[in-house]
Amino acid sequence: MLIEFTVGNFLSYKAPTTLSMVAARINARNPEINKNNLIEIDKKFQLLSSAAIYGANASGKSNIMHAFSFMRYFVLSSSKESQVEDPIAITPFRLSTETEENPSLFEIIFIIDSIQYRYGFEATQKEIVSEWLYYIPKTKEANLFIRDYQNIISKPKFKEGKGVKDKTRPNALFLSVAAQFNGEISGKILNWFSQVGMVSGLDDTAYRDFTVTEFSQGTLNDGIIQLISSLDLGIESILSEDIEKAQVTLPSDMPDELKSLVMNSMGDKLTTIKTIHKKWGKDNSPISTEHFDLEDESEGTQKLFFLAGPILHTLQNGRVLIIDEMEARLHPLITLTIIKLFNSLKTNPKRAQLVFTTHDTNLLSNKIFRRDQIWFVEKDNRGCSHLYSLAELKVRNDASFEKDYIDGRYGAIPFIGNIRHSVIGE
Repeated sequence: MLIEFTVGNFLSYKAPTTLSMVAARINARNPEINKNNLIEIDKKFQLLSSAAIYGANASGKSNIMHAFSFMRYFVLSSSKESQVEDPIAITPFRLSTETEENPSLFEIIFIIDSIQYRYGFEATQKEIVSEWLYYIPKTKEANLFIRDYQNIISKPKFKEGKGVKDKTRPNALFLSVAAQFNGEISGKILNWFSQVGMVSGLDDTAYRDFTVTEFSQGTLNDGIIQLISSLDLGIESILSEDIEKAQVTLPSDMPDELKSLVMNSMGDKLTTIKTIHKKWGKDNSPISTEHFDLEDESEGTQKLFFLAGPILHTLQNGRVLIIDEMEARLHPLITLTIIKLFNSLKTNPKRAQLVFTTHDTNLLSNKIFRRDQIWFVEKDNRGCSHLYSLAELKVRNDASFEKDYIDGRYGAIPFIGNIRHSVIGE
């Protein structure tokens, strides 16, 4: 489970900024929201099942997602997919002389097997400046290892760190190297990162293959069919069909080199998805069914199908799913349905978590979210992004979140100005 994520001096975030999934000490207007939207950890604190991030275009809300995505990728790959001379893909905050030469900061707090970990690092494009790993075995936090450039001190509880120091390049993470050598704790942490789903609502190519594969293997069939069928899209059912490679016909005007590349990448078979619709007779009664290629459905239906894979996988395994621009090409009611899957003990018994960015103000309701589940990003006049929760503002639980947000009471909205004067010249 995700507790907190902090980023600093990266893209539009100059100062360290934290997205927290820790529930604030507030009560929602509807007791059912407290029951369904909170995850009980112990008597000390509760976590949130979901968090929505709002902000104007170019405010920096997607940069939170980019920061998490970078940390995830770097943790999983720094020990094996780079050479000693390769730069680290860090983009520090570029609009200040104070930060352009300083390292970027990434830290995450999470839970694996009921044990809380705190892991982070600071890095420039050249090297890892510092790195640390702490955990709470019982009641107090203890250090497992700490790094200052190439000076790495590994504690006895982190046995896998022994002998790994000399194998750690300046541009690689010590945690990643330890996991590469079958470290127990580091392996668990890398596995946790690998299980975090990262999805762009504007581009479904990254998760399309995952959903098609899971569906064709029968892993998520029932859940996907039930979800799609319940949304009144006119689809009765869904099935997959395997087409032999020899039967695949590519467009005649496609260049031969591209044809060869496509054919070589698809393996022995190509899996296609078919949707099943009722076919109606003259008396308006169903007489048969008609099969459609998924590509014949609307872009929104296609996106929903492809998105269903990571959503259901996350719910079934109690993981974390992060979606940027979730509402793109989806009807607001479908977006709401997805959120309700996470904000429900019935559909989310393993207490998976959803974090997403959105412009959909229909979701800003005290009937859907607690105040601490709603986050805003605003950029100041120096280009710095600032992230804050609605729970930090003086707002009543029965307030109209959507109306007050559009009225500008919470900030994080675009400044339009006098558009008629500036654009039309009146």
